[in-house]
Amino acid sequence: MARAVNKLRILVADDHELVRHGIRDLLRARRGWRVVGEAANGREAVEKTNKLKPDVAILDVSMPDLDGLQAARQIRDTSPSTRVVVLTMHESDQMVRRVLEAGALGYVLKSDLAANLVKAVKDVSAGRVFLTPRVSDIVLKGFLENGNQADTADQTRAKPTPREVQIIRLLAEGKANKVIAVNLGITIRTVETHRARIMVKLGLHSLAGLLHYAIREKIVTLPSPAE
Repeated sequence: MARAVNKLRILVADDHELVRHGIRDLLRARRGWRVVGEAANGREAVEKTNKLKPDVAILDVSMPDLDGLQAARQIRDTSPSTRVVVLTMHESDQMVRRVLEAGALGYVLKSDLAANLVKAVKDVSAGRVFLTPRVSDIVLKGFLENGNQADTADQTRAKPTPREVQIIRLLAEGKANKVIAVNLGITIRTVETHRARIMVKLGLHSLAGLLHYAIREKIVTLPSPAE
């Protein structure tokens, strides 16, 4: 008998039971997806994520006893291979930045839940960033209006963690994800998650941009002509 394909394991956290059940039923309809846990507040979401290690955690931004952003930060630190999708009612580039800086890769408006949640989970589970289309338009408009000067200011405010600095250095040195994973004693999936979050946090879109950032911030140095 052929070995069963690994299921995508998902945790759902929302303080409204009906919303949780609706999300659970929507996700369960997808072949190969399994909801392995539910939580009614942020602290419970963190505890269950640490215990169950789901591939994706879906967090409502407005929850008691740790909100979704606080929970996302803790999950980023304690279960870095778990990728986070945040649900919110707010449409603004400021909220998008707060969500992404908290370590989430997905941003879904509750008003667009039925239309976009499945796509968000698919993208985030593959290490891609997902923004609800309406919010993506807002963010793009802000970038176009503010130009590169705003991007530079944002990069100045966004500071990588010590672990992210390690990964930036290795990426800038041309190391592959597999090599980085071995060097740091983590999984390739965790490297991919860190890499996606770094690119979003720093507003970068390519490895060339990451190299320029690493040189500018003296994370890596170029050899002198004498060498």
